[in-house]
Amino acid sequence: MPAARNRFLLGVAVFVLGAAAGRPDTVAPNMLLLDGAILGRRIVAVGERGTVLHSPDLGKSWHSAAVPDRATLTGISFAPNGKDGWAVGHDALILVTADGGRTWRKQWQGVNLTDSFLDVLVLDERHVIAVGAFGLFMTTVDGGATWQPRRLLDEDYHFNRLTRGPTGTLYLAGEHGTLLRSPDQGASWTPIQSPYDGSFYGILPLSAHQLLAYGLRGRLYLSDDDGEAWTLVANEQRGLLLTAVRLPENRIIVAGQARAFLALGEPTMTLTALSLDFQTAVAELLALPDGSLLALGEAGATRLPHPLQP
Repeated sequence: MPAARNRFLLGVAVFVLGAAAGRPDTVAPNMLLLDGAILGRRIVAVGERGTVLHSPDLGKSWHSAAVPDRATLTGISFAPNGKDGWAVGHDALILVTADGGRTWRKQWQGVNLTDSFLDVLVLDERHVIAVGAFGLFMTTVDGGATWQPRRLLDEDYHFNRLTRGPTGTLYLAGEHGTLLRSPDQGASWTPIQSPYDGSFYGILPLSAHQLLAYGLRGRLYLSDDDGEAWTLVANEQRGLLLTAVRLPENRIIVAGQARAFLALGEPTMTLTALSLDFQTAVAELLALPDGSLLALGEAGATRLPHPLQP
């Protein structure tokens, strides 16, 4: 299955309806969740079988959203206004919302339903980029009224994750050591010299020029010059790394396959393993405004203890 954040063995979880507060749409977030977005104190998460959940209280309670399709959703992103958002997934599907993720409609779907989108990045209310398996790359500059395909590479490598740095530079990570950079909001892309020919699952920009790249077999690389040179971070754990997030206390948490929870401390970037009673795979980590951390993945949505200790 080509989805970026479920390219490991994620079990089929159970969608459990709840009855909290008498709300018929209240759910227990125990299904497979692959991505999420923070909108103030609200969270919107997406996952298997067209699941979209939204939480009004930083993940303490969850409600299901109205969704027009059952394709697995792999990525979600919102415009700065917190209302206009896009979700992408399997079956070449792009969904759109105008009310902060409470309701969704189908905006675009490719003819080839074997295509899979793996991530989406909303630059503003009109400019959105969606990427996926086998070099899939689509962009809109009119809020989704039209979508245009582009070919970035000669090879059909999977594009796994899009990120944006503090100066607006965009980064794209993918298969076979694929690392790309765009200084002009996605108008043009140039290759970044890759330190590794295996798959990368993301680039986390730490500053205007400092980057952290992560991927297969526990590989972590740091660059202090925007990807011109890379340094391998020694890591004895060989689990697949799928997500990384920076916490306010100058620590970076990286996670992925079961038991692959690692912390990098700035500025020395010393790597330590975290001892967590968490045995399932994590697809996405979200640093919440209250200082806690939310893990999305095989176990659904799980608030992690804070602070996380080695």
